[in-house]
Amino acid sequence: MITSVFKKSTPLNFSLVVFLIFIFFLIYQIQDLSWTNSALMIFQRVGLLSVLFASVFISNFVSKKNGMSKDSSYTVLFYLLFLLFFPSVLDNINLVLANFFILLALRRLISLQSLTASKEKIFDASLWIFVASMFHFWSIIFIILVFISIMFHVASDYRNWILPFIAFFAVAIIFTFFSLIFNISGIEYINRSVKTSFEISYFTNNYQNAALSIYATAAIFFVVSMFATLSNRPLLLQSSFKKIIASFFIGVLIFLVSSNKSNDLLIFTIAPLAIMATAHIELPQIKLKKEMVLVVLIACSLFAFFSQL
Repeated sequence: MITSVFKKSTPLNFSLVVFLIFIFFLIYQIQDLSWTNSALMIFQRVGLLSVLFASVFISNFVSKKNGMSKDSSYTVLFYLLFLLFFPSVLDNINLVLANFFILLALRRLISLQSLTASKEKIFDASLWIFVASMFHFWSIIFIILVFISIMFHVASDYRNWILPFIAFFAVAIIFTFFSLIFNISGIEYINRSVKTSFEISYFTNNYQNAALSIYATAAIFFVVSMFATLSNRPLLLQSSFKKIIASFFIGVLIFLVSSNKSNDLLIFTIAPLAIMATAHIELPQIKLKKEMVLVVLIACSLFAFFSQL
């Protein structure tokens, strides 16, 4: 039944997902209403919710526009379900913004396969990644994906390899400009941001541990499915899916190296995983199997969300 509802991309499906995101966001935010006493905090919450909505739709756009999914609403559904595993991210404006800019970069890199306006796409993607690093420094690792994309499509033109460095200097100039205006110590910010930690002992309760374990299990399932079916997919799409796989593992790497570790850092893996999950669910298979995957994932995401409130 669930697969039938989201099998087609309709305004009703998107409205349902938007409504559910709003409801879960509200459920999380009403635990502490102190933010309602400040107009600035209210504006911040509204902005955060708007960026979440935009992130969901960019993920869906990337998947459908580049032929990685059919005309379905599965990507937005999976994005919602994976987001519920980490409810505290609904209060982390820096990570939500960093992820949003990474999605903008991913959109440009995936579309690079068309070989039109290649230089503009490489520059834009690099620029968005460096902007994202201003909100979470280690998202800068996604610059690897830019060079992977260049290698896949436009490696013969040496100018394409230089463009990311030009984008870096452009963002560095902008950052320096704002540092001077707002009296921010750039060196102090960088020193604080580049700290790393490989310890995974940050859990404040067992439910966070359980959420991470279930999410990791689901991720392994969909990643293995993608690897197993990659060679059977159209040749034109294989490079796109390889970039999605690479972006997922870069997201995992960011989680591993970042200091102040929390499950929230896995937000960078949500969009790639949602696209891979969509690719799996759209494979020709017995409908009961699809229903079982969705029902189990929905049950796990709801458990993870409400247990961590």
